[in-house]
Amino acid sequence: MRTANPTLKAFDRRTGHYYDRPMTLMGAVHKSFLLLFILVISAGTTWYYASQGTNIGGFITIGAIGGLAAAFIASFFPKTAPITAPVYAVMEGMAAGGISVYYSSLYNGIVMQAVLITISVFLGMLLIYRTGIIKVTNKFRLGVAAATFGVMLLYLLSFVLQLFGIGVPFLHGSSMVSIIISLVVVGIAALNLVLDFDLIEQGAKSGQPKHMEWYAGFTLLVTLVWLYFEILRLLSKLNSRN
Repeated sequence: MRTANPTLKAFDRRTGHYYDRPMTLMGAVHKSFLLLFILVISAGTTWYYASQGTNIGGFITIGAIGGLAAAFIASFFPKTAPITAPVYAVMEGMAAGGISVYYSSLYNGIVMQAVLITISVFLGMLLIYRTGIIKVTNKFRLGVAAATFGVMLLYLLSFVLQLFGIGVPFLHGSSMVSIIISLVVVGIAALNLVLDFDLIEQGAKSGQPKHMEWYAGFTLLVTLVWLYFEILRLLSKLNSRN
């Protein structure tokens, strides 16, 4: 995790040498809020263009593909996070803004409900983490990672089946089973927030390199976007039953 890049080091005037600038808790928090701000601005811009009658299908496509590419690069090469994390925020903001416009056209007020619930879940999980109600152990990490991987496999299988014209009503429908599955997925996404909080705290304590502040902010943003989308889907299922 150490680096020889002078741009990621600080200069000690007393010794005349460079030393690694460590990741700090406040630094990671600031980067996280900055990335969230970038995403909100990007999403708001997409929403504005949609309100002006612009076809935003391209916004969603470019945002989804660009966000996925930036996420893969940041995940496998954390040192690129100072660049790829803001790019991800812009791209994912375009996609999130466009998708939000679509859901808003179906159910009035659903987007604001999803935003408020996402914020509430975030604050609730932060409180749970800070009070020690949930202890982040190796077993906990493994369990959440396995559950998350299972969700990704389920979505991938659903995507492949739909390519062959096979519907997956228990996942995308509005049945009680589908709603329960969505609730479980929302719960798994919420638990990932705890892992993100732990990554930030442990990274700061262990003196990880400075670029890890951006990486920690990136992972937190990925989870928040996922949580928002899952809450949006859950609310749409509930609304469709009314």
